[in-house]
Amino acid sequence: MKLRIREAIVVEGRYDKNTLSQLVDALIIPTDGFGIFKDREKKAFLRRVAKERGVILLTDSDGAGFVIRSHLKGVLPPEQVKQAYIPDLYGKERRKAKPGKEGKLGVEGMRRSVLEQALRRAGATILGESDAGDTPAHPITKADFFRWGLTGQPESAQRRDELKRRLALPQRLSTNALLEVLNTLYDRAGLEALLMPGDEKKTPAIIDEKGKTEYSTEG
Repeated sequence: MKLRIREAIVVEGRYDKNTLSQLVDALIIPTDGFGIFKDREKKAFLRRVAKERGVILLTDSDGAGFVIRSHLKGVLPPEQVKQAYIPDLYGKERRKAKPGKEGKLGVEGMRRSVLEQALRRAGATILGESDAGDTPAHPITKADFFRWGLTGQPESAQRRDELKRRLALPQRLSTNALLEVLNTLYDRAGLEALLMPGDEKKTPAIIDEKGKTEYSTEG
């Protein structure tokens, strides 16, 4: 059964759209890659859609995907945008002769469980689920990052990278983007428990529908 999502989902290309359409019943809008930069008509359409129902940005985790995401963040009203991220997983899509430049799988190469988790983490409004879109009772702040050593110390960048690897998040996430993503996953107490010494082995990368830990997709 498909997930009925209120927000429009913005992806990079038609193959991403084809993959995602097997999972969700939602308006899916491809940017046609870098074509969005000069497409004033499509950007005006995205602004209208964002105002009416909100949008979720779901681009690839490579450099190009982050450039497109950054551009759209500057175009769309921030209060109407949710950020969905796929993890850094390596391989190639079946239709391709070889992997992409960075060797990472894009949205089209992700399993259903990975995409569903990415959308839920972003706070997608899933129609028919009363708890969809809830916000943490105790949001994580930059002060918490400093207290946990994720900022303000010589080894903070390394600690953030280790945390992203444990949570199967893209390594390219900036500090602000990481803060945003973590606030869709945890409240302050939950993340603090995760960061306690000795808990590292308790954190699975990705959980599929049957509760089995997954660390890779097709390819």
